[in-house]
Amino acid sequence: MRQLRGMTKLSRLSGKLFGLILAFGLSASASAQMMINGAGATFPYPIYSKWFDAYTKVDPSVRFNYQSIGSGGGQKQIMAQTVDFGASDGPMSDDNLSKAPGKILHIPTVAGADVVAYNLPGNPALKFDADTIAGIFLGEIKKWNDPKIAATNAGVNLPDQEIVVVHRSDGSGTTYIWTDYLSKISPEWKSKVGTNTSVNWPTGIGGKGNEGVAGQIKQTPGALGYVELIYAIQNKMPYAEVKNASGKFAKPSLDSITAAMATAQIPEDFRFSITNAPGDAAYPICGATWLLVYEQQKDAAKGKKLIEFLKWAQKDGEKMARDLDYAPLPESLQARVLKRIDEIKL
Repeated sequence: MRQLRGMTKLSRLSGKLFGLILAFGLSASASAQMMINGAGATFPYPIYSKWFDAYTKVDPSVRFNYQSIGSGGGQKQIMAQTVDFGASDGPMSDDNLSKAPGKILHIPTVAGADVVAYNLPGNPALKFDADTIAGIFLGEIKKWNDPKIAATNAGVNLPDQEIVVVHRSDGSGTTYIWTDYLSKISPEWKSKVGTNTSVNWPTGIGGKGNEGVAGQIKQTPGALGYVELIYAIQNKMPYAEVKNASGKFAKPSLDSITAAMATAQIPEDFRFSITNAPGDAAYPICGATWLLVYEQQKDAAKGKKLIEFLKWAQKDGEKMARDLDYAPLPESLQARVLKRIDEIKL
């Protein structure tokens, strides 16, 4: 009997010892994984999360830690070198690039659009031209039945109701795209307000994030504001067609965003704007998002893994874009981006 008890104790001790060895082994394995840290834009967060998760099956030795803190935060952190890569919905300015301790490359990934969302009785399908959108956000067009709105919406019963303009209260890439568009189509907007992630709005009420703006629009009769296409689709919000640079009304869609990228003039450094792009099929209020990486990597081992991921994202990650309501880059641009990734030095 004593012998049996002794064997039982030995068995328990062996089990505990095995558990400790297993735990130590798992801990050692986890610590052996390389952690690549990034921070920035909220707009591409869903697809970046999908990429990082999928990439663990491609290279199990790497893990990505991405903090979705906004484009401005992403630019600050890559400049301060507190992350391995930044992310931004607006390209970095010459001033910010000059403050960085090394050359920062812009790697475009996917694109999206800002849409004109609204809250009217019955939520009719609406169309806006550039002058009307600028007039509304400058506070010059104040009522829904204004002749300028009626001119592009024949047959729609527009109420004699105040327009409540809703905009972002926080700095964002979504606002950068919106104000970049308004600056291109309205000299008055360009001189009075300009293009930035955060501006002094001539009129309207603010909401934090796309969620805040959408919430204000939904609960305010007569409201009109801008949200990202992905958010409008997911929340079943009505959004307008917009007259483009070719004089055609374009519906915001993945195809019309890709069409804008295909016709846009994209410079060598990839700091481009695709608002008000030419082409009959192009939606005029859209923009890309970028990953920001140093041309000269400080850590060669991390740099090598980051390069491998960036190449995978361009070749295989792009195929996941449409399922998540993002517009993939045109193939011609993907080829150019892959050449840029090859320029990263270890």
